[in-house]
Amino acid sequence: MLPASLTGYLWLKGGHPGLPGFPCPLRALTGIPCPTCFLTRATAASLRGDFGEALDLHAFGPLAAAALLVWSVQAIRRRRLYPQGLQAWHVVAASLGLLAYWGLRMGLTYGLGRPAFPSG
Repeated sequence: MLPASLTGYLWLKGGHPGLPGFPCPLRALTGIPCPTCFLTRATAASLRGDFGEALDLHAFGPLAAAALLVWSVQAIRRRRLYPQGLQAWHVVAASLGLLAYWGLRMGLTYGLGRPAFPSG
């Protein structure tokens, strides 16, 4: 039930942003966003069906929402926390994708002066 609870909380948080959450420690300390900054809000927006807002916040938001939904259904059906079919290369590929997307956003924002991160 943990994945379904997490997914439900993110869906609820999308409609009620005042619910508690975890701020990014890197951004709080340095002012520089991390690779997953705005991903929680983008995932919550995706779970609400607001894909335009989700993509404005973080391109991986809809993918994260879909992965959470699949993981939730699998966890309930199989009664196992570990997602079926998840392999190490999936985690590596997702991590490299996040880092590449972050590098692009950092280059646009701090290299070219074009804001690629949402304000706030």
